Amino acid sequence: MDISKFDYFLPRELIANKPANPRDSSRLLVVNRESKKISHFKFSELPSLLNKNDVLVFNKSKVFPARIYGKKKTKGNVEVLILRFLPESVCEVITKPGLFMYDRIFFDDMEAQVIKRENYITHLKFDLDDIDLLHKIGIIGHTPIPPYIKSSLSERDLRDKYQTVYAKTVGSAAAPTAGLHFTKDLMKKLKRKGIRMEFLTLHVGLGTFAPVKEKNILDHKIHEEYFEVEPETIKRLNDAKKSGKRIIAVGTTTTRVLETLSLKNNSLSAKYTKPYTELFIYPPYKFKFVDAKITNFHLPKSTLLLLISAFVSQPNTEDVFSDFESSIIGNAYEKAIQKRYRFFSFGDACFIE
Repeated sequence: MDISKFDYFLPRELIANKPANPRDSSRLLVVNRESKKISHFKFSELPSLLNKNDVLVFNKSKVFPARIYGKKKTKGNVEVLILRFLPESVCEVITKPGLFMYDRIFFDDMEAQVIKRENYITHLKFDLDDIDLLHKIGIIGHTPIPPYIKSSLSERDLRDKYQTVYAKTVGSAAAPTAGLHFTKDLMKKLKRKGIRMEFLTLHVGLGTFAPVKEKNILDHKIHEEYFEVEPETIKRLNDAKKSGKRIIAVGTTTTRVLETLSLKNNSLSAKYTKPYTELFIYPPYKFKFVDAKITNFHLPKSTLLLLISAFVSQPNTEDVFSDFESSIIGNAYEKAIQKRYRFFSFGDACFIE
C-alpha cells in the first residue's frame, strides 16, 4: 500500500506549540465508529463519556532529558538524541549531523566515541560509568520535544509540561502524548465514578516517532521498543475483558503493547518472552483486545496515523479502507481542522469508540 494514501493537509498555525492550561481544558473530539457520529467536548468532560464498564489503560513511562549537545574535535556542533541506554555506558542515539566510526564527541566534563553505525542509528560509548552518565544527562540534557514544536517555555517548564502526571518509569525519548491531557484531579473523578485504571510501560523511541520514508508501507521496518506489564495487570485486564468490560487504550503506545500481547481468544498472553515490540499496525489489521482509544491528532504519513486508520476500517468496522481522507477518521480530522483544533504532541485529543 502506498504511503501517499495516508496524507492530509494541515495549516501550520494549527500545530500546538504549548499545552492547554490546565491540561484537561484541551478539546476532545469523539468519533463513534459504528454511527460515524462526530461530537465535540472538553477533555475535562471525559468522566461523563465513560462508565463503570470501562477500563482505561495508561503508559506510565517517564521522559528523560534525552537531547544533549556536544562538539566534534573539529569544533563542529553535534546534536544527540538518546533513544535508549545500553549496558556499559553505551547509548543508542541519532545525531545531527551524522557521524563516522570512531568519531569522538565532547560534552561538558565527559566525552563519547562512536563504536557502531547502522543506517542512521549510532552507538556512543561514554567515558562515565552508568550511574554517573545518567546523573550527568539529567543535568545537561534538554527535553526532547519534537522539532515541529517552537516552544518559548523554559527547560524547567518543559520538563514538567512534556510529562504525564502519572509518569513513573524513566526511559522514554518522547512523551506518550495522549496522556498529557489528564490531571490528577481528573483521574480522581474517574476513580470516584468507578472507572478502572491500569498501567503498563512502553519506553517511547523510534518505533513510535520515526517517519515512514518508504513509498510502500510494507517496506517500512518499525524499530523495537521496550515494554513491560506486570503479571497482576495482565490478569486483571483479562478478567475485565472476559466480563465484557470495554478496554480503552490511552495512546498508540499502550495500544501496541496490548495488541502485541493479544491472543486469538481476545486475551493477553502472560508468557510473552521478548520485552520488546516491533508491531506495525496498518489496514487491514484486526484488533483483538483494544475496544476504544484516546489519542492525539497525528502527523501525516506517520505510523500512528496508519494505526488509527486500521482501527476505523475493516475488519474492525464495515468500512473498507481506500485512503485516509475518505475514511471515518479522515472526516473527523477535516472537521477538527474546520473547528480549529490544535494538532500533534501539545494539541487536542480524540476519543475513538
